[in-house]
Amino acid sequence: MKVQLGPVAATGAFDVIAILVNEDSLAKDEVVNSFDKALGGALRTLIKQEEWTGKKDSQLSLATAGKLAIRKIYLLGVAKDDAVALRAACARAAKNALSDKATKLGIVLSGAPSDTFVRAAGEGVTLGAYRFTKYLTGDRKPKASIAAVTIAVREGKAKPAKGAQAALTDALTKGVGVGQAVNLTRDLVNEPPNELYPETLAERAKALCSTHKIKCAVWDHKKIQAEGMKLLHAVGRGSRHEPRFVHMTYTPAGPAKKGRKKIVVVGKGLTFDSGGLCIKQAAGMGDMKCDMAGAAVSVGLVAALAALKPDVEVHAIFAAAENMPDGNAYRPGDIWGSLDGKTVEIINTDAEGRLVLADALAYAAKLEPDVLIDHATLTGACMIALGSATAGMYSNDDALAAKYVKAAKEAGESLWHMPLIEDLRESMKSDCADLKHTGDRYGGSIIGGLFLREFIGKTKHWIHMDIAGPAFAERPTALSPKGGTGYGLLTLVHFIESTAAGH
Repeated sequence: MKVQLGPVAATGAFDVIAILVNEDSLAKDEVVNSFDKALGGALRTLIKQEEWTGKKDSQLSLATAGKLAIRKIYLLGVAKDDAVALRAACARAAKNALSDKATKLGIVLSGAPSDTFVRAAGEGVTLGAYRFTKYLTGDRKPKASIAAVTIAVREGKAKPAKGAQAALTDALTKGVGVGQAVNLTRDLVNEPPNELYPETLAERAKALCSTHKIKCAVWDHKKIQAEGMKLLHAVGRGSRHEPRFVHMTYTPAGPAKKGRKKIVVVGKGLTFDSGGLCIKQAAGMGDMKCDMAGAAVSVGLVAALAALKPDVEVHAIFAAAENMPDGNAYRPGDIWGSLDGKTVEIINTDAEGRLVLADALAYAAKLEPDVLIDHATLTGACMIALGSATAGMYSNDDALAAKYVKAAKEAGESLWHMPLIEDLRESMKSDCADLKHTGDRYGGSIIGGLFLREFIGKTKHWIHMDIAGPAFAERPTALSPKGGTGYGLLTLVHFIESTAAGH
């Protein structure tokens, strides 16, 4: 899909056009007026009949009935100076265009020209046009897709500054690049587990890094065992698909700069989670292909970094395994060592994610990051606490947590800062090992965070994102269809860019 800046008018060669409008300026909107004139007053008549006000997230559509070459016009309400709402509106425009089998889409943005809004538009239209159709054949395969999108900015009252057009073009390119990175993350989550298992996930990560000339190290099972990642080995030993550990390193171009920050991102990569010997119920097990969404964020981040090129050193890491019941599977009652050196008593083999993350976090801590962030579809308990659309965030640094909350707000992703309640740590005490990997039933998501904290070494600035709910949608959202959402990447990108800017 080609996305570009350009004029969008009633005489243009488009199948459908979306006009973004603000509620407070709808009555005098010049773009609406120009299309209304071309339609002989039909657009304003419809607005009046439907009592449409341009309220945020509302929509009105009009079929042109042959009066124009354009088949349909969408009016989309957005809040003034709200990049999140604009992104969602552009995603809705793309979804509408797909529903109407359009191949050429024009979008007119609301407000004055802005790099921020143009980038949000690029992100939104790319996210909205996403469909996972790889395995559809025959009549199930979509007959049409959006081939070209033209985005128009309205002319401001002030004369454009020198280089303004180039800046807008650059912003659009970055927005599309970030959108494509999120879509890559979605693709990985949506892949069936017979196609995506630890080895193939690692291969995809390596191929992506090769494309963008980014350093990538992949450890096979023998290397994992030789390096002492005993917990990762334990979780993966019940499957014929052996575990993998992947470390991707993005280094900004040019000489190293004094004070340049180092951010390490770790992802949980359970390509399928049967629960192991503590096997899950059949209902819902099919969704466990999404248990590698944290690892998908790490891979998608590499694609986003290649598009944005921020002045930050970033290490994207994931530990991948398949948790299966087998004669060689790890058992409740086992005691395993770890890369960190601590011994862990196994209580429930269905709480495997924190085990693979424990070894990955211990490895990450040795890199001495300025900030360490992990993403994991860790606990159903987090969904019980916060619902399916909101992630739980845990941190050992309240100031860092506040910055991450701000980044999430700017990205339009929902998270809630959860507490690490020290009293709950008591439930992880073991009679025969350094600690148990699960505790009491109540406060399960918090206990998961407390367990992970045991493996971050001396890291002072750490965030754990429990993305069990928002990583996979049971119904379409504002930005994505049902399935993998790519949740977490937009917030992570905003945070990394803010860090690069010294904020």
